[in-house]
Order: sequence, then structure tokens, then C-alpha cells
Amino acid sequence: MRMPTPALLIIDMFTLFDFPDADQVKPKALEAARHIARLAQHFRDRGHPVIYANDNFANWQMDFKELVRLCLATEGASSGIAKILQPEHGDYFVLKPKHSAFLATPLAVLLAKLGVRELVVAGMTAESCITATCFDGNAREYETIMIREAVAGIGARKTTALRLLEASKAATVLKLASYLRR
Repeated sequence: MRMPTPALLIIDMFTLFDFPDADQVKPKALEAARHIARLAQHFRDRGHPVIYANDNFANWQMDFKELVRLCLATEGASSGIAKILQPEHGDYFVLKPKHSAFLATPLAVLLAKLGVRELVVAGMTAESCITATCFDGNAREYETIMIREAVAGIGARKTTALRLLEASKAATVLKLASYLRR
């Protein structure tokens, strides 16, 4: 049986960490970024799409490339993550106004044009944007996979979100090594 065409969806990794609980997320996000970089290279090496879906910081005049530059210029975790996850030529991006990467974005059209049926989700935070996107991906009948180490979240909230995704079958939760062996 042929595997569905996969795409890697990296959610909200370019951030200024100016939200509640940001200090708790920063170290987890930096750790997740390293795993996401490995996953992104795996996709690029196989010619599969890498797509960034990022909050626009409620700045409706900033595009994605400006957002990346702003993060690179901001000291600390913002620049550290941006350096690790800088988009490469051929990567895609969508800006999102709310939690789900599907809500009010062209993501579904892009995935259809790319022939994607398997959506591998990584980024932050597990208890918010990741969960919303996984539920929306599942509702659109994508085979949705969430990579455990490539998702940042806050302690028990992340654990609860992963359990919810698994129990509801909104996403298959896999370890990075398991996914890479497929």
C-alpha cells in the first residue's frame, strides 16, 4: 500500500514570547526546535513540503519574512529558535490569525495543490494551537500525526493535550524516531 503524501506543518515557532506563561514554554520550545529541524531536513531530503504556519503577532502589515527577521533580531529564545528553524528555499508559509492553522488561512488550498494527505504537525503549544490544528486537520480527513518531541507545551497541559488527541483519534502521536523509521 502506498503511503499518503506527507507535509510537515511547523506551527508558531517564530515568536517574541510575549504571552502569558512564555517563560515556562521557552526552554521546551528551544528543545522542540532542535527536533523540528531534524524532521524538516528529513522532509526536504525526500522532496516533501515543509510548511510554516505562524501567528502574525496581530500585526496585519507584517509578512512572514519580516516576522522571521524580527525574531532573528530579538535576543534570547526568539533568535535561538529562528536560527535553528530558518525557512529554506522551497518551503511554504501561511500566516494565521487564530489558533488553528486552518482557520481563515489558505492552508487547505495549499495542501490540496501539493497533493498532501498526511499532515505531520510540530511546533507550539500543544495545549492550544497544536490541538486546534490537529482537530481541524482530522475534520478535513487528513491523516494527522503529531510528533511528541517536536511539540512544546507546559507540563501537565501538554500531557493532557496529547492524551486528548490520542483518545479522540484527532491525531496519531508518535515519537520522532518512530516516524523517521517509517
